[in-house]
Amino acid sequence: MSRSAHPAGPRHADVLPEGHYTAPPTDLNVLDEKVWARTVGRNDDGVVTVGGIEVTRLAEEFGTPAYFLDEADFRARCRAWADAFGKDADVFYAGKAFLSRAVVRWLKEEGLNLDVCSGGELTTALDAGMPADRIAFHGNNKSQEEIDRAVAAGVGRIVVDSFQEIVRVAHTAQRLGTRQRVQIRVTVGVEAHTHEFIATAHEDQKFGIPLAGGQAAEAVRRALRLDGIELIGIHSHIGSQIFDTSGFEVAAHRVVRLLAEIRDEHGIELPEIDLGGGLGIAYTSDDDPREPHDIAKALNEIVTRECEAARLRTPRISVEPGRAIVGPTAFTLYEVGTIKPLEGLRTYVSVDGGMSDNIRTALYDAEYSVALVSRTSTAGPMLARVVGKHCESGDIVVKDAFLPADLAPGDLIAVPATGAYCRSMASNYNHALRPPVVAVKDGEARVIVRRETEEDLLRLDVG
Repeated sequence: MSRSAHPAGPRHADVLPEGHYTAPPTDLNVLDEKVWARTVGRNDDGVVTVGGIEVTRLAEEFGTPAYFLDEADFRARCRAWADAFGKDADVFYAGKAFLSRAVVRWLKEEGLNLDVCSGGELTTALDAGMPADRIAFHGNNKSQEEIDRAVAAGVGRIVVDSFQEIVRVAHTAQRLGTRQRVQIRVTVGVEAHTHEFIATAHEDQKFGIPLAGGQAAEAVRRALRLDGIELIGIHSHIGSQIFDTSGFEVAAHRVVRLLAEIRDEHGIELPEIDLGGGLGIAYTSDDDPREPHDIAKALNEIVTRECEAARLRTPRISVEPGRAIVGPTAFTLYEVGTIKPLEGLRTYVSVDGGMSDNIRTALYDAEYSVALVSRTSTAGPMLARVVGKHCESGDIVVKDAFLPADLAPGDLIAVPATGAYCRSMASNYNHALRPPVVAVKDGEARVIVRRETEEDLLRLDVG
């Protein structure tokens, strides 16, 4: 790889024009373990390794860009969530974060359930052997075909999202001669401290049935009147990338109040409450996520306290971590291409991927970390913006970060915490080929989702 230097942009900045960092780290070679998968480190030659394998070797074998997933870390996080909530609660991995047949098998082996929200995710889950009764089916606009498939497969629960869907599920179950277990998703009016597009519990959005105006109570009445469904609980989800439980406390209070109203009106106590997911992870060193045991303790205490106040039996709790499990376990590996210093501003570092493999920066103004991983450097820091190769000015991977001033074309850099919502939201913009996902464990690496080829693109183009 080339090591030649180039004219650098500004090397230090007390205040950036925009972005996350305000000062360079003291040592650019040190990897912040908070944002990297657990088996990631540097070897004696300064090359970053994952699962005991150097990234330079991974790049040679699998190419770039590519997602590398630490399987041992993924499994450990599954076990941590399962242990934290114990046998009296249910943990559903949110498949929308990232799903593949290998992931489904890992979930099954580690004792987690699976939440899906499309026919494709359901097909992947069943094909990989996840028992149907351990699957929950979400979605605000499930097609009749998807409902038919879910009921016929015997999924453990369908989270109904509208008055129309309650009727559709009930009629489908009656037609198929079964009774489908359902939860009703309600919106509780909680504004989670997160981006507007991923806050999901305020009334003015597409998910759920509002508590306001008695709509959720009416949904319960309708569900209880229909023979084809068994109402087992209430579902609430307040947003994503959340670091505290205050929003969950307000949501739980309002959901438990609904449970008490159901008891008073219908004489039944629903046995389950699902608090959704949305717990945050560390994308940068400033992020401070909570551990699963802390989260479980807090949520259990909240629900127990609210139920005691309402004189209700404490229902079985379920949660849906997706990002919190897979997000920290993967990083995206890129090769550096064009380097363009802009005097007085920053240096633009172009890589061989971009918004087609990570749309979150453009979509949510998300912040990421980045590091030089194919070597160490003694050069000073330069303020950099990591950008992709797409024909779009918003094609930004990392808005502002510090990289070594001797960064050169051919170097490898990596962006950690890309396990969630990167491959699952990847696109073919500019006819880019979606990168592979490579699982790494104990010195071995294997492709679990292969890289797309140009033949794949042409195969779909039948015009």
